[in-house]
This record gives sequence, C-alpha cells and structure tokens, in this order.
Amino acid sequence: MTTSIGDMAPRQQTKAADKAPSRALVPVEIPPLADEPQALADPRRSDVDEWGRSEHMRELARRLYDPIYRHWFRAEWDGLENIPVGGGALLVANHAAAIPSDAPVIMHGIETELERPVYGLADHFFKGAPVLGTLWSRTGGVVAHPDNAYRLLRQQQRLVLVFPEGSKGPSKLVTERYKLRRFGRGGYVEIAMRAGVPVVPIAVVGAEESMPILLKVNALSKLLGAPYFPVTANMLAFGPVLGSFLYFPAKFKLKVLEPVHFDVEPDQPRYSRSRIMEESERIRQLIQEALYDMLKQRQSVWFG
Repeated sequence: MTTSIGDMAPRQQTKAADKAPSRALVPVEIPPLADEPQALADPRRSDVDEWGRSEHMRELARRLYDPIYRHWFRAEWDGLENIPVGGGALLVANHAAAIPSDAPVIMHGIETELERPVYGLADHFFKGAPVLGTLWSRTGGVVAHPDNAYRLLRQQQRLVLVFPEGSKGPSKLVTERYKLRRFGRGGYVEIAMRAGVPVVPIAVVGAEESMPILLKVNALSKLLGAPYFPVTANMLAFGPVLGSFLYFPAKFKLKVLEPVHFDVEPDQPRYSRSRIMEESERIRQLIQEALYDMLKQRQSVWFG
C-alpha cells in the first residue's frame, strides 16, 4: 500500500509535536517581600566623639553648673549676637583666676543661650591630670594644638574657645588683675586665617576676683610639674582644702565684641608674620580697652 507525501506530513508533524517540550506557562509561587531591613544597633557604648566630648556628660554638667552660673556668678552678657549662629569661629578671651572660672562660664553661657557646642582649647597639663583630664575632655576640652584647632574650625565648622595669654593669665597676682599679658606669638590669628574663620573677642570681668592669687610657691610648682602653685585669698577665707575649689561670688560681666575678619585666602602655606603679630596685638588691645571701660562702669565687685 502506497502512501502519498500529503498523507504522511500530518502524522510526522504530530509525532514531532509529541516529542517537543511543552511551552505552557507553569504558575510559580512568588515568595513574599521581605520586611524592611532594620537599622543596625550602634556598637558604641557611649556618645563620646573623636575629641572625647560626651553630650550626655555635657548635659549633666550644664544642669549641675547652671545654678552656679545664674545664682553664684550671676553672669550677664552683652553682644551675644556677635557670635555666629552657624559656621566656625575662634572665640578669644582674657583669662583669670587661680583655677580659671571664665572658661566654664563662657562655654555654659554660649551653649545655653545659643545652643551651639563650644570646644575649649587648653594646655596639655589638664589632659594628663588623673580624673580631671577625663572630665575635662568629656565636657568639651581639647589639647591646644594648631592641627586640632584647624580641624574643629575649618573641617567641622565649630566654635572654639582659646585664651592666648595661656597660663600667664590665671597666674597673675591680685595686684596685676585686668592687665592683659602678651597674646603669645599670634598663633591663634594664623589658625583663624588658615581656617577662613573670624576671631570673636570676648572681654570678661569678674573672673579675676573669683579666686585671686596672693602669692605663688615656685618650688612646689616645679615639684608637681604644674605651671604655677598659688596661694589664694579663697584659701585664707575657706581653708586650704575648700578654698582650693570654692570661688568667691564675684559678679560676672561678659562683653562680646564685633568679629574680626581677615581679608586673606584660607589654606595658604604661609602668612605674613608681621601681619599676624599686628592683628594679634590689635585684638589684645580691643579686649584691654573693653575691660577698662567695663571696670569704669562697675560699681561693685559683688553686684556689678
């Protein structure tokens, strides 16, 4: 029996179709969407930043110090609007008291009134002191070094407080009060120029009388490795132990002067040394004149 080509074609196509894999869509179960990934827990055990400052510790210090600031020193500000509300600025003030009382008043006042953190530069001696060094760092203290100041001002746009008189300021005798010492070699001006920030001068009245020095014992300061060892009026009034920490309730008055801007490009490898010294002396003179004006108007050490 013969079969024509026409008869064979459909059967061959059927067999080929039987051998071909099925292309029908097979329903696939889609897994449910995963929940949003949860934020990883912060591995840090505290809120201490790279400088050692802790906002929790600073907040605690503000609560404890506020009664002293408001009721003991009764701090009064003039010109707070001259402190920038944003960006970096180098705050420069006169320095006084055997155990300086001006730094905590300035830092507390600005942080309370302007709600801006302030980092205070101080001698490395404080950093190395047991317990005190840790507390100092946790509340905003930073070792006074040009690189530290530059990073805070230029890169992090912070407010930085510096006392150009250094340890010569608080070591003055009571007979030398409110006579500003030389502002070093003007290093703070060069830092401000490099960082491209203004210098904001602050004149402080009251710190000199809060813990005045009657005399200094140089032999003990050398033995202890301290910048100075003072005998204060507070020690005579309250005893050597209590008088080493308890301030007299002198009335604090602080005047913030207009910011000093430098018409120079930041981040230059070098700046004119003569220009730096001139600007440093000008700022020192501005603070000195403001102090004399404030003292003329003051009627009482204790009541202002």
